[in-house]
Amino acid sequence: MTGTHTEQIPVSVFGGPTALIEYGGLRFLTDPSFDAPGEYPRGNGPVLTKTAPAAVDPAELAPVDVVLLSHDEHPDNLDHSGRALLADIPLVLTTRGGGDRLGGTARGLAPWDTVELPRPDGGTLTVTATPARHGPEGCEPVTGEVIGFVLTAPDLPTLYVSGDNASLGIVQQVADRFAPVDTAVLFAGAARTALFDGALLTLDSAQAAEAATILAARRVVPVHFNSWGHFTEGRTHLVDAFTAAGLLDRLELAAA
Repeated sequence: MTGTHTEQIPVSVFGGPTALIEYGGLRFLTDPSFDAPGEYPRGNGPVLTKTAPAAVDPAELAPVDVVLLSHDEHPDNLDHSGRALLADIPLVLTTRGGGDRLGGTARGLAPWDTVELPRPDGGTLTVTATPARHGPEGCEPVTGEVIGFVLTAPDLPTLYVSGDNASLGIVQQVADRFAPVDTAVLFAGAARTALFDGALLTLDSAQAAEAATILAARRVVPVHFNSWGHFTEGRTHLVDAFTAAGLLDRLELAAA
């Protein structure tokens, strides 16, 4: 199992957008995608190609208390194995439409909705849904509804999960409410397809570094930058961008 850790917020990353976050005694899994490499059609949209397997078998992750699902409509964020996993998860937090489509334990949230969760050792933590925009302005009818998440508790640092977001303006909205953020799990990778003439569908590496500044983040754990063919920037681009911004000490990458 690869990952990055601090004493209070361990984060383990497994390829694509999938990471395990341990926060307040609960285990949160982001956008579960564990299928084998291959081509994954997406309705009338472009075929997405997975290029590498996940770094973990989903059976190794149990128990998972909550899935933080940025959206359910794209196979690089929720694939067949990920959908099967949801049946065993006590709570799945996702978009309003995703909650309706998935049923079961899925709960749909609008941006800025909050959920209070009991902690095993007493007290509660709060999950706040945040806006996200999966492409250029006006993309929503094509790319669909997406959300991110912020985790907070009185005695713990703040953690932000961006989801598939390409807007630094939205990052600023999150910062206006929650900065400074201790840990930012940023979906990077400069995702591009034929949609919108190849416009960015997620943050590129330079924007991820700018997001770190906007959020006043102590550390950035990037996900969503490997294992799929439409991710156009990878590990080297992230290192270069954070170095150029003078923020390399904030970047935490899983072992290659």
